[in-house]
Amino acid sequence: MSAPTPSPQPALVRALGRWTLTALVINGVIGSGIFGLPDDVARELGPHALWAYALAALCVGALMGVYAELGSRYPEAGGSYLWARDAFGRFAGIEMGWFVWLTRLASAAAAANLFVVYLGEFWPGATQPAVRAVILASLIGGLAFVNYRGVQAGARVSNIFTVAKLLPLLVLVLGGLLLASPAAPVPAPVSDPGAGNWLNAFVVLMFAYGGFETALIPLAEAKDPRRDVPFALLTGLIVIAGFYTLLHYVAMITVPDLAASERPLADAARAIVGDGAARFVAAGAMISTFGFLCAQLVAVPRLTYAFAGRGDFPAVFGRVHEQFRTPYASILLWGVLVFALALYGSFIWNAVLSVASRIVTYTMVCAAFVVLRRRAAPPGSWHLPAGHLLAAVAFAFCVLLITRMNRDHGVIVGVVGVIAAGNWLAVRRKQAS
Repeated sequence: MSAPTPSPQPALVRALGRWTLTALVINGVIGSGIFGLPDDVARELGPHALWAYALAALCVGALMGVYAELGSRYPEAGGSYLWARDAFGRFAGIEMGWFVWLTRLASAAAAANLFVVYLGEFWPGATQPAVRAVILASLIGGLAFVNYRGVQAGARVSNIFTVAKLLPLLVLVLGGLLLASPAAPVPAPVSDPGAGNWLNAFVVLMFAYGGFETALIPLAEAKDPRRDVPFALLTGLIVIAGFYTLLHYVAMITVPDLAASERPLADAARAIVGDGAARFVAAGAMISTFGFLCAQLVAVPRLTYAFAGRGDFPAVFGRVHEQFRTPYASILLWGVLVFALALYGSFIWNAVLSVASRIVTYTMVCAAFVVLRRRAAPPGSWHLPAGHLLAAVAFAFCVLLITRMNRDHGVIVGVVGVIAAGNWLAVRRKQAS
């Protein structure tokens, strides 16, 4: 008697429409960093800061165009891991995958830490070690449970918190434009910025605009990625750049010594609404970081799912729940690792890890774009106008930013590269045995 044929692996559900992808782009970029961004840019560029937001948006727009074309070519889970693997082989794909994965894990852990910090504005005991651990476990575990039960539920929460995070920022922008009395500015520390100041500002802004790539990881669950990915990235960039620029302008006209402000949006809100500003900004930051975590959990577990599906990671992480049609093992892994990083690593540690990993992935994607463009595009995929030129612009921008990385970033890049190489060697040994 022959053995029964095993039942096929359940497929993921294509439930993410273009507006959900747009929400993932916005949620993946706008976290808590915007609440401290204006002073960093003002410190480098003074009154020229608004130009930096526009120029950085154009450079990031070129990079987004590269991602949009590649995303429309690959309607599968994995994003840049797949592109590097197809362009340069398994070793490059695994290296890319590890850099993307650790970038996103560290970003999520940093956001979870900041959620607790801002919660301390309402409940001072929240930052106590034992209480902090319980809050982190509840926050991350609750989101993991929602996403375990289905991608639609996780996407719905992400959509809701995209709107919720933009509302307080919109209130601050409108309040500043309509109600604030412009403060007498203090002379900026840099009135005539040099090339180094501009590059430092671009490093800050590059990573403030970064994170959009998260939305391209779960494309196996997108309804029509070939049409929706370019729409989501362009719409997301317009919304993000608009909010960043307007928020900086409001801070610039309401905070006299913006470059010296430790909490620029809080100071701007105080100038507009009075002493209740601290709680208003803390609430906005909590909503923003929670929305950011929602987007990470919808997207990032699909990376280890894609890894496992191509034999580059243990097969268990490629399993799909028969009822909920979610990569449940990868979701649980995400929850455990983010909790551990958030619990044992500080915000600064996680932020440095995220910065170092991201610049590597952006550079590799630009190189992969040139290689993959030589191959026939799938029918219906989007074609980036002047693609090679824009890819060259984005690549050059990334290389310039690499020159501003420090020794800590270099050490992290080296360590991640070695871990990924170990993963590659393990896969080779397994195949050879």
